[in-house]
Parts: sequence; C-alpha cells; structure tokens
Amino acid sequence: MGTIAIVTDSNSGITQAAAKELGIRVLPMPFYINDELFFEDITLTQEAFYQKLAADADISTSQPAPGDVTGLWDELLQSYDQIVYIPMSSGLSNSCETAIMLAGDYPEKVFVADNQRISITQRQSVLDALELAKAGCTAREIYDTLMRERLEASIYITVDTLKYLKKGGRVTPAGAAIGTVLHIKPVLQIQGSKLDAFAKARGWKSAKKIMLDAMEKDVTERFAGKAVHLSAAYTCSEAEAQEWKRELEARFPGYDIWMDKLSLSVACHIGAGSMAVACSKKLGC
Repeated sequence: MGTIAIVTDSNSGITQAAAKELGIRVLPMPFYINDELFFEDITLTQEAFYQKLAADADISTSQPAPGDVTGLWDELLQSYDQIVYIPMSSGLSNSCETAIMLAGDYPEKVFVADNQRISITQRQSVLDALELAKAGCTAREIYDTLMRERLEASIYITVDTLKYLKKGGRVTPAGAAIGTVLHIKPVLQIQGSKLDAFAKARGWKSAKKIMLDAMEKDVTERFAGKAVHLSAAYTCSEAEAQEWKRELEARFPGYDIWMDKLSLSVACHIGAGSMAVACSKKLGC
C-alpha cells in the first residue's frame, strides 16, 4: 500500500504547529485587510485579526492561489504516493471547487474531498482521515468515506452582536437595530454547505439552552445508536469559553469535548464574542 499525505486548509482551525505534531500539512487561507494581503497563522495571528476587526478594518476572505495549492501537492508527491485534501465546504468558499478542478491533472494521486465541513467539524474530518490511513485504508477509501458521511455533522453558533451579520447582508439594518435593543442573540446552524438561521434567543442564557437542546436532540435522535464526536468553539474570551465547556460537559457527561477557537473565515462573518457546539459521526472505512 502506498503512503498517503493528509492535507487541509487553515479553515480547519489546525495551526501550523499542530499540523507538524499531527504529521499533516495545512494550507494557509489568505485574507485582505484594508487591501493588504495576509495569510492565516503565517502573517496573521488570531490576536491581530481581532484587533483589526474591532477597529472596523475592511476584511475580506479569499482563496489560495492555484499555484500555491499545486505547489504544495507537487512537494508532497515527492515523498508520498497519494494525497487526500480536505478543504472547507464548497458551499462556503470557491476554494474547494478550484482544488477539485486542479486535481484533474493528478488522477489517482490527489483526492479532494468536498466534505461539507468547516472549523471544528473540518478538523475532526482531518483527524478521521489520519486514523483511516493508519488503519490501512487506501486514499480512495478515505475519500469515499469522507464523501459518504459528509452530511453527518452539525454546528450551532450564537453570535454576540448583529453587526457583522448586518454587514454581510444576513440581517437588515432595521432588524439589527431592533435586535440589539431587545438583546436578541441569533442562533445559527451550519449543516452541510450552508450557514443558516436556526432560532432567535433573548440573551445568552436562552441562546445557550437552545444550542444545548438542539445538540442533545441531534445526539439522541439523529445520531441515535451511533458514536459521535462532540466539540466546541468560540470567538469569546477564554473565561467565557471555559464556562461554556463546563456547561457542555454537564449536559453530555462521558464525552471528551474538544474546544478550539473558531477559524478566522467564520469569525469575520460573525465577530467576536460567539460560542458554538458541534457534533460529527465517528467514521470507519
């Protein structure tokens, strides 16, 4: 059996340092901030990003240059026989479709899995791919598994401010103004390829309950009888994040809950102060 390299992008939340420990490669996502180009976790730290966000900088996401993508693949194919590439969902960025097109020049060498994931669920897919490779699955089998199970995950997110949803056109200016006065906290859901409205809550206590109840329903009904991974993510303070994790552990005893910061590609659309919970089905090929 040939050797397999696992590759993802920084939308997964996996840092360059963590990638080295895992034995994978992470392609940094480009951001334009006030027309200046930055690369996530290379020339743009989480701290710098949130400072610029708070200062109302003009921030936009982009996709990796085709040459950067194929350059990394060419480098890896000098040491590995095949590559499984797991980019962010095609429904949230054109980078996946671009990679699929580029992979046409690498038949049976590069497998691009449109796994319909982002952030902590995308990270879990990368870890699953690693485990499948260690278990002896072929690159084709890993790809087929990721594609077959791509909708077997959910993320629920509550945002602290309507400012960025208004900026992105997801909330009208009037709706944002009324929501701010009424302390409305929108609960969003990422299911497959879309970021959609899920519910509205009055304050954080209500929002957290909605997310906890929704996740419990997923675990006990949608994934009934199936093993799942639970994880949490945030753009809020570390203290608030740890409190959120404790609430999750109390509701879901026995689960090893991974917590991480939301990837910057999500954060630029929802702002600071957000919390999220996610689940994904455990995989096997």
